[in-house]
Amino acid sequence: MKKMHGVITAMVTPFTGDDQVDVKTLKAYTDYLIGKSVHCLYPAGTTGEMLKMSAAERKLVAETVVRQAAGRATVYIHAGAMTTKETVELAKHAHSIGADGIGVVTPQFFCVNDREMEEFFVAVSQSVPDDFPVYAYCIPQCAANDLRPEIIEKILKRTKNIVGVKYSYPDFLRVKNYLLCNNGGFSVVVGTDRLFLAGLVMGCDGTVSGCSNADPSKFVETYQKFKAGDLEGARAAQALASELCEITGNGANMAIFKYALERHGLPSARMRAPALDLTDEEKKALAAKLEVYERKL
Repeated sequence: MKKMHGVITAMVTPFTGDDQVDVKTLKAYTDYLIGKSVHCLYPAGTTGEMLKMSAAERKLVAETVVRQAAGRATVYIHAGAMTTKETVELAKHAHSIGADGIGVVTPQFFCVNDREMEEFFVAVSQSVPDDFPVYAYCIPQCAANDLRPEIIEKILKRTKNIVGVKYSYPDFLRVKNYLLCNNGGFSVVVGTDRLFLAGLVMGCDGTVSGCSNADPSKFVETYQKFKAGDLEGARAAQALASELCEITGNGANMAIFKYALERHGLPSARMRAPALDLTDEEKKALAAKLEVYERKL
């Protein structure tokens, strides 16, 4: 199984002016990220505006990224949806097109109890082959549901392919407890990309980073320096990566990432309503900040 590791870029979904998935731009964007040496691509997640897309659109995004990547980078598809039925459908599709694995967000908006949480992940896990890896995705501040380590342990007793968790909340006591799951053999990737290096030091495998869309270089350098044993170099790279996170709003507005990618030569990508593109004034202000940042690189 190919697990998530290193810099896992949470991809945006480019839309055209008439609100269609922009396949041409998505292909160029995939090539761009691979060219920047990110280790894993993660389309159709929160940064990808997942819940604003139909199942057919999400399948199109998944197929486009997997085919364009063509084995040059690991590809995990986010398959979590509002119902178990649709999540299973997207999970099976990801397996059928040759993705390396899937991420699955907890049930969202409607609160679930522990039994419902367990049954959800067991159903999704068992819908795909045992050798097809699944990462649970916990983002309680958005989903309104938390995935506690003790529930993961119950899920692991009934499944063979849930290999890790993507945790997008800055609670490192929780990270520590996730790392203890499965007798210490559980993969953890952090969604708080400002804490990428701290997570690596604790034993995490990587970060799922939306902010790396704006420029993956310092995220990649953080990982490379850490793996080489150069902790001081990794700290310096993380400091610049964290500065970029602050400039780009820490992932609160995906329109910022789309504009940053446009500055790197990719075609303009639109947001899907009710989200709006940046105004000209907002673009000008962001460009000024990014220009100052880029002079530090």
